[in-house]
Amino acid sequence: MLTKIEELLQEVDQLTAQNAEELEALRIKYLSKKGIINALMADFRNVPAEQKKQVGMKLNELKTRTQERIAALKETFENQDADMSGIDLTRTAYPIGLGTRHPLNIVRNQIIDIFSRLGFTIADGPEVEDDLHVFTKMNFAPDHPARDMQDTFFVETNPDDVTKNIILRTHTSSVQARTMEVTQPPIRVICPGRVYRNEAISYRAHCFFHQVEGLYVDKNVSFTDLKQVLLQFAQEMFGPETKIRLRPSYFPFTEPSAEMDISCHICGGEGCPFCKYTGWVEILGCGMVDPAVLDACGIDSKVYSGYAFGMGVERIANLKYKVKDLRMFSENDTRFLEEFEAAN
Repeated sequence: MLTKIEELLQEVDQLTAQNAEELEALRIKYLSKKGIINALMADFRNVPAEQKKQVGMKLNELKTRTQERIAALKETFENQDADMSGIDLTRTAYPIGLGTRHPLNIVRNQIIDIFSRLGFTIADGPEVEDDLHVFTKMNFAPDHPARDMQDTFFVETNPDDVTKNIILRTHTSSVQARTMEVTQPPIRVICPGRVYRNEAISYRAHCFFHQVEGLYVDKNVSFTDLKQVLLQFAQEMFGPETKIRLRPSYFPFTEPSAEMDISCHICGGEGCPFCKYTGWVEILGCGMVDPAVLDACGIDSKVYSGYAFGMGVERIANLKYKVKDLRMFSENDTRFLEEFEAAN
């Protein structure tokens, strides 16, 4: 029997299995009630008395080593199963194409980067706002058209106090109001974010779009400061040869106000269909912060002055990439998005 046990010990040390079924077959062969080891133990009673101690020790060693070997093989299979547990067999086969950044994010990040290098920090605010911060503190007249449901999405109305109407913000100027409420000058922030207006969706307009507005409030801020900052931005964004033009305009929250054009970077200012043969393309609105806005936000307009500007991210993206249909930015057509891989 000792010879048989020694052979089995060597055999057990070499046990292998390719899968769980083979491992179970080995367990049954050696460790089940009708297995080899139980058969040897049943035959133990026939061993001479003088050999029982030695044979018994060997039998126990054989059983222990067999159990350990089978347990080790089982652990190997369990580890393999754990490694495969995260695989989704319904996923698209390799290779999986890498995505790209959205063109609006590319342009937004470029705008933020330029103004960050000019000393501006980022301010953020809620998209669901109250009338107080969107309109009232921005010096909008009580009967201004922007306060009508034809122009603004209303979430909740308060007939007793219009300043408590809850709306989807129509511009990120509300972030400027909130910033001025809690911060004393000097203030130098940009306010990027999504805004909403009740407009018919077409290739030229959408019910939501993205803005980046800027605000600088301090002592002795002048229109010259505004012009120089916007010139620097235009040349950083569209090239060092870019020129700017400021035309008088009107906004409730700035006085004086202006629309800013840049020289057409397609024709170099010579005139083309893109700029309607004028040589200029409008990109943003700007102006000196109206004293009424400063006072409404808790800043002394007799001590401080400031300028503000705002631009549509889609507008800048259209100028850079010549996208003809505004709706393409929100349709998630991968064929369109793949065109901007090089812009990353």
